[in-house]
Amino acid sequence: MRLYTKGGDKGKTSVIGGRVDKDDLRVEAYGTIDEVNSFVGQARSHLEAKKFDDIQKDLEKIQHELFDLGGELATLDKDRETVFTNDTIEYLEKRIDEYTQEAPPLQRFVLPGGTKGSSSLHIARTVTRRGERLVVQLSKLDESTSALALKYLNRLSDYFFAAARVVNIRDGGKDVEYIRSKNVFSPKSDN
Repeated sequence: MRLYTKGGDKGKTSVIGGRVDKDDLRVEAYGTIDEVNSFVGQARSHLEAKKFDDIQKDLEKIQHELFDLGGELATLDKDRETVFTNDTIEYLEKRIDEYTQEAPPLQRFVLPGGTKGSSSLHIARTVTRRGERLVVQLSKLDESTSALALKYLNRLSDYFFAAARVVNIRDGGKDVEYIRSKNVFSPKSDN
């Protein structure tokens, strides 16, 4: 099998159901999701298997979901079905809550960074936000774009933030607070 087809030499690419320009918003959206997936793979390569077994399992699951989302976005068929369910979203929410409990309470904005794994997760978070913005734009043109896929991307970026903080903590580090930030997060009360 050859990796090159020469089919894209004139600025067009194949999607499921036809061909589009390589700068088509749909291609931008699924290309950005592919970029997120690459940073997730990079983060996984920086995380010790034993110390981060739970996060490793999450990230592998997420990589499969990102491939699913890319396929969904690369389909022109207006009757396409989404692979995302409320269970997919609830799983992410559960994990976000668990990781938030493990990390110290937030009071200020934090600078992205820390360990290599944490830094990769912060990059995945910001690229996910870009992907989310592109999918929002695409949904304005293609009303069949899944609302659950949008919700998934929104939760996914939050997941990456929570996981990045936990990676730093488990590796003996801490968040670096943005020094010009006032307290913007108030501790939750038990009421």
